Amino acid sequence: MSIPTQLDGTPAEPAPGQTETTADLAATANSISGQRESAAETGMVTKSGAAPTRTVRRVRPALRVGGFSAVLRIGALLTVAALITVLLTLFALDIATGDFRIPLGRVLDVLGGGGTRAQRFVIFDSRLPRALTAVVVGAALGLAGAIAQSILHNPLASPDILGITSGASCGAVLVLAGTSGATTGIAASMGVPLAALAGGLLTAIGIYLLAWGRTGTGDTGVMGFRLVLIGIGVNAALLSVVSWLLTRATLADAAHAQLWLTGSLDRADFSTLIPAALGLGLALLAAAASSRTLAALRFGTDTTRVLGVSIQTQQAILLGAGVIAAALATAAAGPVGFVGLAAPQIARRLLRTPGEPIIASALIGAIAVVGADLVARTLLPVDLPVGVVTAAVGGPFMLYLLVRANRKATL
Repeated sequence: MSIPTQLDGTPAEPAPGQTETTADLAATANSISGQRESAAETGMVTKSGAAPTRTVRRVRPALRVGGFSAVLRIGALLTVAALITVLLTLFALDIATGDFRIPLGRVLDVLGGGGTRAQRFVIFDSRLPRALTAVVVGAALGLAGAIAQSILHNPLASPDILGITSGASCGAVLVLAGTSGATTGIAASMGVPLAALAGGLLTAIGIYLLAWGRTGTGDTGVMGFRLVLIGIGVNAALLSVVSWLLTRATLADAAHAQLWLTGSLDRADFSTLIPAALGLGLALLAAAASSRTLAALRFGTDTTRVLGVSIQTQQAILLGAGVIAAALATAAAGPVGFVGLAAPQIARRLLRTPGEPIIASALIGAIAVVGADLVARTLLPVDLPVGVVTAAVGGPFMLYLLVRANRKATL
């Protein structure tokens, strides 16, 4: 049996009352522990028979306020600042551009109370509610998509794919096309926002209950893949219901509802903006209050349970907040497709984060809707609903995600 030696090459000395083997093991362990502590303090790593080398460590700055602490990622902060700048620029262009053009430099003056009477009328009564609605709707859909994709671990999980917007559309169409007798008095008195919210919540509850069952670990709960598949089926069924409601409506009501179903900002005003803004604020508060829980849910069921998170309860709370935001956004502008699907994935690639970032997803969703509205009104030969532009861009992006997932599965 060889005698263990210390890291400096000298043999270990046995202490009185110890056997040689016990003393050797104790000395070796103490020496290794001391060497590791020394390496950690000095930044040196020593290998047997090799000269010491210095390791390069990247230490990220941290922000601590009371009991709150967070790692500052400078690259992510700069990216978010750039997204805010792009959003503000598009917002100003969306207000300034139209049949009655207003110089970009005069937009801030008019918003501050200056400008001519005609300029104030055009901005405050027409373009400002439309632009603000585009920001709120896009941010709400991007936020709802980020929450769903983070919890379900599926890049295809979004309000429009899961059937949430279709459920909200059913409720809204009951009101929009309900004068022909296809609706009840209760639904007609609720208004579009409340009807859309009720339709979205009922759809989400139905999908959640249908997806409830045995998970892969043998526990009872909801599996993300099963919920997505059930959501796709429910989405198809609800679209059929919407089509049936349109056949029962009068020609004028059906035309109005059909324009709304394409995702249009033509009828945007402050009465539809306020409920959507409240839904967005509620979802932001829920995501901020459950930020640590949301980060833990991204690790998977086993790790999340070890961290002490009540998985099903937290999933229901966060998904409920996302459903409220998506339903009220749908009530404001109709089902604007593929924003909730694409925004979180684009944000994840821009910030290079392991999960879907909440704030960046909301910003990119707002940029997408405001930019689509600007393109639909100014760059195309005819005015198109904003949903047509987002669908034209989001459809190929969905195909890209499907092809990419298929290639990963076959490797």
